[in-house]
Amino acid sequence: MRIAFLYIAEAYQCYHGGAIALELASRPGWEVVNLYNDPDTPHHLERIRAAYGAPSVPEHRLRRSLLTRTLQRIRILGMFKDLTMRDNVAELNRCDAVFAVENSVAALRRLGADRPRLIYAPHGFGDRARGFIARIATFDFVLLAGAKTEQRMLREGLVRKGDYALTGSVKLETGERLADQTPLDFAGEKPVVLYNAHKEPRLTSWHRFIEPMLAGFAQDPSLNLLVAPHVKLFRRRSEKLRARWRARSGPNILVDPGSDRSVDTSYTAAADIYVGDVSSQVYEFLTRPRPCVFLNAHGIDWKDDPSFAHWHLGDVVDDPAQLMDAIRAAPARHHLYRDRQESMAAASLGNRAPGIAQRAADAVDAFLHR
Repeated sequence: MRIAFLYIAEAYQCYHGGAIALELASRPGWEVVNLYNDPDTPHHLERIRAAYGAPSVPEHRLRRSLLTRTLQRIRILGMFKDLTMRDNVAELNRCDAVFAVENSVAALRRLGADRPRLIYAPHGFGDRARGFIARIATFDFVLLAGAKTEQRMLREGLVRKGDYALTGSVKLETGERLADQTPLDFAGEKPVVLYNAHKEPRLTSWHRFIEPMLAGFAQDPSLNLLVAPHVKLFRRRSEKLRARWRARSGPNILVDPGSDRSVDTSYTAAADIYVGDVSSQVYEFLTRPRPCVFLNAHGIDWKDDPSFAHWHLGDVVDDPAQLMDAIRAAPARHHLYRDRQESMAAASLGNRAPGIAQRAADAVDAFLHR
């Protein structure tokens, strides 16, 4: 059984699938290969392999035509995922299955890959409508973390009974194995506030809140601030710009525009208070109930919108002038949200018992051999 783990987008997504590839590769009768688009991917796959103490899985970068290579050199334009998949249809068509953590891989059917069965594991378990788009129905089999995503995908006709499995979050399991390797740099025992801004222009709180936040923490040394926005906010920006943001760090402020720790759950595990907007990382943080503050930078009417269900898990701030007061008050107000946090985290994250990668591999194995 030949299966390709296709990492068509940025390297951070491999934390949602890399451990499953390792588990399948350890089983007789499986030929597993990692195919990637982002040249940073091998570094992260090696971190995952070392964390599991597993043998290496064969890997190589996807073939790219001259046109694709030329366009990708213009970094700001993106990964050119469809072009890259078109360049590799012949190889992918020799596989029995293609495993993806990015739903854009559904385009393989349109691009002519008609032989392999397509398997999808979402790279997140949030609430936004973006995670529930029609092309997901193209996949033959889907791995889901918890019941919240299952119910919505069934309701919207994106998965079919018998063609999906609930396994829990592989990323959380992988992150637990990596956590001890990446300690934070703060001194002392002061509470750590994690600010996780999304990159979506119409939803991000970054542009309106980052400067008031940095100023507020500089004036209040009783709290540590960890600024770790979604890695794609700076992914296509220059190293010079990222260095300028890192230089904004101070004694109680750490600004990280995209290190290993910003993608492997190190920060969500270490923080005491979460501040953010629409990232699904809030559920990674809520593996343990803790105070949250959400930032509504665009005046969104959110209370009855399922895409903002997580904003019911903490106070919501519309005005940057109220930010520091809301953060300081969050621990005392946490009791108002704790029960709801526990129930929504359970529904989002699913089964957190050990062996998540093994359960996911079992589900893929059973599906492909039935």
